[in-house]
Amino acid sequence: METTAAISLAHFNKSTTLPSARPSLERSHPLDDLSADEVKRCATLCKSYAASTSAGEIRFNSIQLQEPLKAELLLFQSGQGAKPLRQALCVVILPKTNQVAEAIIHLDSGTLASWKVLEGVHPMTTPDDNCLAEEIMKQDAALRSLLKERYGIEDMSKIACDTWACHNAPPHLNHRRLMQGFLYARHCPGDNEYAHPIDLSPIVDLNERCVVHIDMMKGQVPKVPAACSNYHRDLQDKPFRGDIKPLHIVQPQGPSFSVEGNLVKWQNWNIRVGFNPREGLVLHQVGYEDGGRVRPVLHRMSLVEMAVPYGDPNYIQARKSAFDVGDYGFGFSANSLSLGCDCLGHIKYFDGVVNDSQGQPVIIKNAICLHEEDAGILWKHYDCRSGHTEVRRARKLVLQQISTFMNYEYIMSYNFFQDGSIHFEVKLSGILSTSIAPVGEDRPSFGVRVAPGVNATVHQHFFCMRIDPAVDDPHGGRDVVVSEVEARSLPAGPENPFLNAFVMHETDLTNTDMARRDVNFSTARHWRMKNPAVLNPISSEPVAYKLLPGPTPGMMMMPGSLVHRRAHFATRNLWVTPYADDQKYPAGDHVVQSQKCMGLAEWTKQNTPLDGADPVVWFSFGVTHAPRVEDFPVMPVEVLGFMLKPDGFFSGNPAVDLPPDRNKLSVEYDSMAKQQGQAAACCAMPMSKL
Repeated sequence: METTAAISLAHFNKSTTLPSARPSLERSHPLDDLSADEVKRCATLCKSYAASTSAGEIRFNSIQLQEPLKAELLLFQSGQGAKPLRQALCVVILPKTNQVAEAIIHLDSGTLASWKVLEGVHPMTTPDDNCLAEEIMKQDAALRSLLKERYGIEDMSKIACDTWACHNAPPHLNHRRLMQGFLYARHCPGDNEYAHPIDLSPIVDLNERCVVHIDMMKGQVPKVPAACSNYHRDLQDKPFRGDIKPLHIVQPQGPSFSVEGNLVKWQNWNIRVGFNPREGLVLHQVGYEDGGRVRPVLHRMSLVEMAVPYGDPNYIQARKSAFDVGDYGFGFSANSLSLGCDCLGHIKYFDGVVNDSQGQPVIIKNAICLHEEDAGILWKHYDCRSGHTEVRRARKLVLQQISTFMNYEYIMSYNFFQDGSIHFEVKLSGILSTSIAPVGEDRPSFGVRVAPGVNATVHQHFFCMRIDPAVDDPHGGRDVVVSEVEARSLPAGPENPFLNAFVMHETDLTNTDMARRDVNFSTARHWRMKNPAVLNPISSEPVAYKLLPGPTPGMMMMPGSLVHRRAHFATRNLWVTPYADDQKYPAGDHVVQSQKCMGLAEWTKQNTPLDGADPVVWFSFGVTHAPRVEDFPVMPVEVLGFMLKPDGFFSGNPAVDLPPDRNKLSVEYDSMAKQQGQAAACCAMPMSKL
């Protein structure tokens, strides 16, 4: 539900107009992220307007660039339109009325363009919200009394409260802005609290700043597990290995990429890097230079939502379900990356600018790292007749961001290859979200025992990517067609006399009903994003990129469950919708405490044609995490992702022009050299017996 502003914006702006947030506006790109100064100016305007409407105290949720309308941006890029207005979107909490406001700021003129009040929704929970929630919990008299009564704990500095957005909240509380807590004990600073779970779970009203509900395990009170299980370098019992020798990434001539503002150029790739509090790292205007021009590949791509439902039906654990992008923000939760640890080699860093609850800018230093990595062999052939070998090693360009959500780390990277491929990869690490074992439980029903008295629950991680393909279309992908391709065996008969024939069958997805699809690895099912207006000179087929899925599970939560309703995007692997500037988040603009999907489920209710609709691809994938003892106390990475590969986009292998090279720093292991004699010439092989 929306309500309009209470007083005339024209009257307000006449008396409060601020100078332009960017004196050098003419030199900035329309997709440049907000500067710290622009964040401040947005906050000043919002505070002034809120004061003029008697809205009371306001609490800033997010301040980020309001990206230009796609049509306006494309006209500007083509030289046929004016530079789009530079605008910001501010999401503001109004605690006094339990409402939310969305404000649009015109940064060019320093004016407030709109102020829209929303009711019945809750935006992201920010880092300040999480800190506030833990502070409220630790100060609550009832919670402190229960900790003392049940566990003899009085020192609240020994308590850690993991604060989560409140999925499946008690119905009578769901209208409030809530956060829930999962409690753990800490024996000392740096101690791994997840080895000491506590069964109390308080719920906080952030607007009223009080605990409104506390859940606890029924029956006999279990003892808090006492055994430590640490990963901190100063607390580990196990001695460090002493047989690892240095392995250095060295680029004596510097990297092969160049950076101009937020535009990255590398090995024919052009990539514009963006960052915002919700999505974190965003790719804009991705193209590949070929034949003397940059051919568009993607207009925009980003991780737009997640769902992490847990499989324990016991009530406290059943409230665990995180929509990490919409609940907390990948950008808000971004790490400051460390040179020589998170990223190796010759590194270019990009800072991220977000905001705190007072509207002040927060600069996340080194939020994104850019670097090159060796990627093994790209292509090779040994001519068995001449004995000649040609081999080229691959390298990839990595754009990486790491976000921490209490216990979990997500290491997100876009990997660009010299053959025109893009690999999106996410690695899961961090620590399992644990729970205390009930008294008398021999074996957990819904997970595994990872330490004495400590359970880790089965759960799933689903990721949803929004892919706006451009595929050699200067109009941003307006004429792109999405099709499904899979292998089909031919029936026995004259066309298949030896019963070996199969074909790759292609079906255009011409409407949104057809475009709800799932993976099928038995038929090598994948999807093509093709441009019928441009034909490949060799195949005479439309130029295309194909989406190759990686291993991914189905959702285990039953239809009718709250997770199934909210995470509708994860019930299918592929969706295709017509482009709309206001359709960015597949579960809805504001997902905290939502009761249903307010995104893809609504957008696809009516079957809509996709011909000439500038299609947007939504790809959902994930992993079912059955925890292992080996995942504790800290989890080795779990890797998943997908690839975008050129499929008739080029007239041949675009990496055939890589120059031959031999790494002169590579040496042969001494003992092997003595056994085998002097090293043979580079890439030489024994003569073939063919």
